[in-house]
Amino acid sequence: MDLGSVAPAAGAEWIGHVPHEELVRGTRPALPSDDPFYEPPTGYQHATPGTVLRSRDVELAFMGLIPQRVRATQLLYRTTDMHGSADAAATTVIVPAERAPAAVTPVISYQCAIDAVTSRCFPSYALRRHAHATGSVAQFEFLLVAACLAEGWAVSVPDHEGRLGMWGAPYEPGYHVLDGLRAAVSTKRLGLSPDAQIGLWGYSGGGLATAWAAEMSGSYAPELNVVGAVLGSPVGDLGHTFRRLNGSHMAGLPALVVAALSDIYPELNKIIEQHVTDEGRTLLQRLHTMTTAEAVVRMFRKDMGDMLDAPLEQILGTPEVQHVFSDIKLGVAVPTPPVLIVQAVHDLLIDVHDIDELAETYKSGGASVTYHRDMFSEHLLLHPMSAPMALRWLIDRFAGKPASEHMVRTKWPTLLNPMTYVGMARLAKIVAKVVTGRTVERTPL
Repeated sequence: MDLGSVAPAAGAEWIGHVPHEELVRGTRPALPSDDPFYEPPTGYQHATPGTVLRSRDVELAFMGLIPQRVRATQLLYRTTDMHGSADAAATTVIVPAERAPAAVTPVISYQCAIDAVTSRCFPSYALRRHAHATGSVAQFEFLLVAACLAEGWAVSVPDHEGRLGMWGAPYEPGYHVLDGLRAAVSTKRLGLSPDAQIGLWGYSGGGLATAWAAEMSGSYAPELNVVGAVLGSPVGDLGHTFRRLNGSHMAGLPALVVAALSDIYPELNKIIEQHVTDEGRTLLQRLHTMTTAEAVVRMFRKDMGDMLDAPLEQILGTPEVQHVFSDIKLGVAVPTPPVLIVQAVHDLLIDVHDIDELAETYKSGGASVTYHRDMFSEHLLLHPMSAPMALRWLIDRFAGKPASEHMVRTKWPTLLNPMTYVGMARLAKIVAKVVTGRTVERTPL
């Protein structure tokens, strides 16, 4: 049954009559913060989570410039925030041009590493043709979305930070991912099945969102047929990551998290307002408008302790900050679907020990965990190099093959695995088609 087909409450008579905008080619997209498409209709809170509120067909382009020959539909849907209240979010659903007749198309939810507050980095904007999103990671990650399309899978790419860029918020990234899938498989316009097998995949900030979805899936959306989740370097403990990266060449990443969390946690914002300098206050305001790359460049080796009137460790030790760090840490629930965790031992961004702890938490709770603890790669390199492994693992889950439980692989790095290069050669062909604007046909791995 379509999730939009529910008995409407007073003021929500539109439920079940979802407005749809047909494709208009050549238009320049508005920022989500300025686009009325993202504003939910009156009474949307009465709808079931996953209900489509409105939809539209859009053009996608690699880096905003090279048009892609794909069918893309954006859905605004009812979801839930971290406090359990009604919210709305958007996802971009891409359906492969060729689908096997009479077959149920598998669906992947690919979580981009949004890692920013500004809506310029939201995938629903950054992936569109004529988008001005220089410095958005999502524009590069479209290559992995294309790799999923080449397998014949439909792909949902959600704005898992919601409409306000809640980077680092707990729980709700999982709700946004799962409700985006509910919306995608229930929308008759897309021709997907509510019984479709579903895979989750993301890396770094996208891996964090994927982990929340894997943890929340069993309790929040048990009806979804989620068969596996790939958690690429999923951060694990944002508090530890803040200390690790502050003052480093990647100091812009924890600064972006602080900017977002100050919007989410009033008590944290109160502490910041009490101790931040004028320079620091101005910087936090500017971070709300920076893309990920912009923040990394402008915050190069900046120490946030220099922007406070008290020692940084004193501020980090306050009950308000400790509460936030505890609240945003993964591991509150055990994933129901099997998970593949991918992490570089020599990762300068994400501490491998945090991911070791997360893997052990999942395994001790009874989850089916395959943990690739890569000995050679580092954070940025492992993302593309682990893509063939992630795709093979997801293919096996869709094929119903048993997952290897409690497996830790440390002796065969991706850089030394011949199958990595077979997969990378295939990915290179997909990249060539994307950058030349050709159709990405179904070419299974």
